[in-house]
Amino acid sequence: MFDFHVVSGETARRVIDRSRSKIVDEVRDTYLTHDLGDSVNPNSHFLRFPDKPDSRIIALPAYLGGRHSVAGIKWIASFPANIEHSVPRASAVLLLNDYETGYPFACLEAAQISAARTAASAVLAAETFTGGRSARRLLVIGAGIIARNILEFFADRDWQIDEVLVHDRDLWYAESLTAYVSSTFGRPARTAPHRDEAIAEADLVVLATTAAEPYLIRPSTFTSRQVVLNISLRDIGPDIIAGSYNFLDDIDHCLTANTSPHLAEQKFGHRDFVNGTLADVIRGRRRVQRDRPVIFSPFGLGVLDLAVGAFVYGEALEEKETTAIEGFFAETTRW
Repeated sequence: MFDFHVVSGETARRVIDRSRSKIVDEVRDTYLTHDLGDSVNPNSHFLRFPDKPDSRIIALPAYLGGRHSVAGIKWIASFPANIEHSVPRASAVLLLNDYETGYPFACLEAAQISAARTAASAVLAAETFTGGRSARRLLVIGAGIIARNILEFFADRDWQIDEVLVHDRDLWYAESLTAYVSSTFGRPARTAPHRDEAIAEADLVVLATTAAEPYLIRPSTFTSRQVVLNISLRDIGPDIIAGSYNFLDDIDHCLTANTSPHLAEQKFGHRDFVNGTLADVIRGRRRVQRDRPVIFSPFGLGVLDLAVGAFVYGEALEEKETTAIEGFFAETTRW
């Protein structure tokens, strides 16, 4: 009852490496559980710094019911300036709490978990909105860790992709990810230095940048039948949003914090451009039309971190890959 275990990032990565397809299924199940209302997912809390306006540390508390019945909180830092020193932008920990007693039972390095749930959500959305697992050209804009994870999940879900295009403002990052895709997955891949030309070539676009405000603002940037995974949330201007079909992971959560959909709401004064949630489409309550671009904007729900974290913890515990902390709780009885 009072056991406490630590799961390192290396352990989490090993579990994720052998479980990506299962994690996509976990994320799908979590969206549906959340859709049923069997969860508590409060607004995220942002710690910001006056002298570092682009940096933040975010607290994501949540409870996930269903077969999980677990509570917890993710504490994730985003310091974009890290990438100038070849240090990952994000670092995180995840605490899992027992629902019966409230006692925490595990602490996990969560940058791996956060990246995995983000990637799994992206690939699930791609499968849902395209109706299959194939793409002629997949374009990734932003060649960082999130992009790499998303491509790994595409590969492990056996997607058939004719060609992967990679664009980044830093050519070295783009070339590195391109080489990784070619060598690791054996897929045709090339660096795309001209962003707009690459967008025009792609039928599936993944936005995985650190952009703080929109840079894709031309209304005709995307075309009908394109699916756009707006993972980094702030790349797209309001006019593009207004001219597209928009699906979110959670409407109230996503229309905050100056995300692309939130900026559209502020500009136009309504939410009529929102067509539904990913769960709506999975359950068949909404149909996906293809006469406009389809944009999926996931805010990133804390319940997804709980689901993936609990999965990783369970797998690691079964394989004896956790570190037990003896005597972590000093008092376990009242007297």
